[in-house]
Amino acid sequence: MLRTVAKSIETHHTSTLNYFDNRGNNAAAESFNTKIKAFKAAARGVRDIAFFLVQTR
Repeated sequence: MLRTVAKSIETHHTSTLNYFDNRGNNAAAESFNTKIKAFKAAARGVRDIAFFLVQTR
């Protein structure tokens, strides 16, 4: 179990340290992905895509 943790730290240490050096993360990308998923969920079952797009603006 300890080896699994060590391997995980070894694999991800650069991105983990990058956060502390630059305070960078992928929150903006995750937020955008969530918006895309919500849009796709709202469009389920829609046959007239052009009408749907006009209604969502």
